[in-house]
Amino acid sequence: MHMADALVSPAVGGTMWVVSAGAIGYCSSRIKKNLDDGTVSLMGVLGAFVFAAQMINFAIPATGSSGHLGGGLLLAVLLGPAAAFLTLASILVVQALFFADGGILALGCNIFNMGFIPCLIAYPLFYKPLVRTECTSPRIVIASLVAAIAGLQLGSLGVVFQTIFSGITDLSPQTFLFFMQPVHLAIGIVEGLATASIILFIARARPDILHFSVHTASFRKKPLRKPLLLFFSAALILGSIMSLLASGLPDGLEWSLLHSAGMAETPGPPGSVHEALAGVQEKTALLPDYEFRQHAGTPSAGDNQFSPVLPGGASGTSFSGFIGSILTLLIVSLIGLLLKRRQTHTGS
Repeated sequence: MHMADALVSPAVGGTMWVVSAGAIGYCSSRIKKNLDDGTVSLMGVLGAFVFAAQMINFAIPATGSSGHLGGGLLLAVLLGPAAAFLTLASILVVQALFFADGGILALGCNIFNMGFIPCLIAYPLFYKPLVRTECTSPRIVIASLVAAIAGLQLGSLGVVFQTIFSGITDLSPQTFLFFMQPVHLAIGIVEGLATASIILFIARARPDILHFSVHTASFRKKPLRKPLLLFFSAALILGSIMSLLASGLPDGLEWSLLHSAGMAETPGPPGSVHEALAGVQEKTALLPDYEFRQHAGTPSAGDNQFSPVLPGGASGTSFSGFIGSILTLLIVSLIGLLLKRRQTHTGS
């Protein structure tokens, strides 16, 4: 559901940048109050895990489309909504800058749709009230399904409204909405089941990691070495090996555009803002579209799509998954450490 710049006008993109930046500032001030070394470590490792998980597109039967996990709900359960939002926002920045996945102008939209909605709306309004303090298997499964579906439906609705309000495409609002909502309902069901499976595993193995007890003494006393190693190993396996098995079908947004406008990617509008940001992304994207850059290839303005250098792109995909997981780990951990340092200075 990563939006490209071709769908977003400068006015809408700029507005969503301001909204998302405000949410980042708010969440940063919230987590500084209770940030410890364990939370910082979990943010970095879980960020790498979600980055890798997002690389694995799964086919949606009988549609010709695919989807991938967003990970926002899972992060919110394990880290709390504020830390989860900052982690997912960092993932989206890494994807946009280094892999040309989602546009730079559309980054504020993507952070809001894929980060703010699942972490700060779906988790507190749907997941948390359904689970309450009774972390039983049925409650976890039901809450994960309801919250994941709600998050995906609201997020896809955000994509539709941001695209329509931008007014730079010829998409019919009714047609676009008709295709976006059902396909993301299916993706939401898969995300809900996957989230529930991971949470149930953690609830049995290390219940102290779950957010409802993340700030208890037991969390600080129990070593995190094993769960951190497990999640980081899973990230490297998912990103460098399992990503090679990802479906090549268009994702939910591309599929909806294909059926609404006859093309999976709308052409970028002429304009200085779109052209300038396309040029920036061309320079920052070291592995565009998770493939090795084709030396002679250049992207069209606002397209955010680059040609792979290898047929099939297996080597580029595997390397992208590996290096992306490492980058995400380092960047998210650095952000957590900076916030913790500011907490220490403020406290003193």
